Amino acid sequence: MTENASFRRTAWKKFKRDPLAVTGLCGVVGALLLAIFAPLISNQRPLLMIDGGTWSMPFLRPLFAPDSPEVLVECSFNYLLLWLPVAGVAWLLRGKYPRTAKWSLAAVSVALLLPFLLIKPRLDKTDYLAERGTPGKVMIFAPNPYGPFEQKAGVNEKPNARHWLGSDPIGRDLTARMLYGGRVSLAVGLAATAIALVIGTGIGICSGYFGGRFDLVTMRIVEIFICFPSFLLLLILMSMLRDYKFEQSILVVILVIGLTDWIGFCRLVRGEVLKVRALPYISSCEVAGMPVRRLMFYHLLPNVSAPLLISFTFGIVGSILAESGLSFLGFGVQAPTASWGGLLRQALDDPFQYWQLTLFPGLALFWLVCAFNFAGEGLRKIFDPRAMDQ
Repeated sequence: MTENASFRRTAWKKFKRDPLAVTGLCGVVGALLLAIFAPLISNQRPLLMIDGGTWSMPFLRPLFAPDSPEVLVECSFNYLLLWLPVAGVAWLLRGKYPRTAKWSLAAVSVALLLPFLLIKPRLDKTDYLAERGTPGKVMIFAPNPYGPFEQKAGVNEKPNARHWLGSDPIGRDLTARMLYGGRVSLAVGLAATAIALVIGTGIGICSGYFGGRFDLVTMRIVEIFICFPSFLLLLILMSMLRDYKFEQSILVVILVIGLTDWIGFCRLVRGEVLKVRALPYISSCEVAGMPVRRLMFYHLLPNVSAPLLISFTFGIVGSILAESGLSFLGFGVQAPTASWGGLLRQALDDPFQYWQLTLFPGLALFWLVCAFNFAGEGLRKIFDPRAMDQ
């Protein structure tokens, strides 16, 4: 067994001993699976239709060419929906056929990209639900046969057998909007935090290693950013974009949050690099003439990866809450795209009258935030020697 495999096995054993960490991991995985498989859970188009002996899958084309304002996010999750079963088969075959499984997975991963690039969106206004029960036509729908944009329900319906979580003030199914809104929250949380991680790590490792004037200027810029409350800075930037008639979308929200949230990662990496920089083996590498790039990527970066991983987990929570707050105030993801913050905004006029719009998005945010926090705390106990006995 290699050293890395042994460490992963030991870390997993320690992680499993923490019930809160396992609960958080299950919550995160559950949220990701619900977001990825949303088209199979809630969809207004049949998963399978048999019409006079002709078989078709009407839901499949919009999977590759979504009829949604946020095409990139939808395509990313739909790609994962198709890729995960293939990855599962490759994982099962890895023991007997490791090389075949690896290359087959790589080939299929590339091939799956082609339909997303080649298939164009097509407007389909067919009311499949109205055609259900037509003689000679068999339709198999998703468990919740409604999409996030259809106005098929009554206005402000309470939870019932047809609409599990009720409907919003203009008659859209709340279950569908919750599922697809989860895609928005996870996309913003993961992508924005990843952008902040890359920027903060790059600046922090250079600042800690080179020091001198570069470190002095960088830290002064960081201090200027710290003077502004982060959420207030987000509001200012989003309002400026709105004044310039820039249409807000998930990509804009991701970029704004990512470009304003790198400060914490920068300070963390700089502090860790300053500690590692003073170790004798770093001096030995410099004396041996090792290139700076190799020294940073192969020696400094691995030594700061553990605290970065923990901070990344907690950073996702901050990005999710920032997006929800922006959408609640009307500066984030714009209608008709579903987002949990936007659903809460719809209940602002009368939270008790629209209690389903207050309760279910609020519970979803609470669940997701707690899940990432519990999982992050479990990681902290693994990598922090002082927390091992806690």
